[in-house]
Amino acid sequence: MSIKGIKSAIAVSLSTAMLVAVAACGTTDSTTSDSSQKGFDTSSITKDSAIAALLPSSVTQDGVLTVGADTSYAPAEFLASDGKTPVGFDVDLSKALARVFGLKEETISSTFDAIIPAVGSKYDIGISSFTVTPERLKAIDFVTYFKAGSTFVVKKGNPDKVDTSNLCGVKVAVQTGTTQEAEMTKATAACKAAGKPAVEVQSSKMQTDVTTAVATGKASVFYADTPIAGYAIKQTGDTLAVLGEDVGVAPEAVAVRKGDTKTAQAVQKALQKLMDDGTYAKILKTWGVSSGAISKAEINPTVD
Repeated sequence: MSIKGIKSAIAVSLSTAMLVAVAACGTTDSTTSDSSQKGFDTSSITKDSAIAALLPSSVTQDGVLTVGADTSYAPAEFLASDGKTPVGFDVDLSKALARVFGLKEETISSTFDAIIPAVGSKYDIGISSFTVTPERLKAIDFVTYFKAGSTFVVKKGNPDKVDTSNLCGVKVAVQTGTTQEAEMTKATAACKAAGKPAVEVQSSKMQTDVTTAVATGKASVFYADTPIAGYAIKQTGDTLAVLGEDVGVAPEAVAVRKGDTKTAQAVQKALQKLMDDGTYAKILKTWGVSSGAISKAEINPTVD
């Protein structure tokens, strides 16, 4: 496929609502590839008055649970084929939470790095594949709901002969504000300290641009959450391939304004309810990411 053709294919395929089998932590789950599917139907979920009562009026007063999400991160959160409707397993979880709270749900598209600073003001919560890190815990409270590793992806056949154990001098594409960007920044410092060429980190606001950079040869490799990497590979017609093993499996969590204990407790109890009654498992199965499931929602877990 020509470079122009690859760009067009990626732009179209990554913005559709097609559900494709992906791996959350190095395993393959079964799912559907029917592009007409719209995710899990949350309409049967009923309000839990006791859990809803935990929410502060700042969340409930308008009757809407507003959720910040970077909708370029399929299959977690992305836009359907109409180019405006948010879909994905994080979106379905957002809808399920809202149903438990007795609220309407509204996912608001944002760039990834702009979400956490706006939680508690523009957004009630943020659900956008946030990996829990010590640095983020200083700025935000977290409630865990998923686990995922990180994966390197190259063009099929690894034409640039990328060695993940030595990325000095290599062009690496990452999404702005992600843990993968932070890791590559550290790798750059290590390369410089060793007297080697720095990692050429190419940071983009949109994951689709990160994927395109490798597919078109502007970068040699990209680094992203494992479910997102798997989805990108399938959506680009196997133009890309995983390089090496998945690394750094870690919890992902809902972002809540720092110190907002009421909202954090309500989210934790609602997530646990969805886990215990089987709804959570059904949502993950719908999107083919069951291997990222956890059994306990925790507030501000201890992480390295």
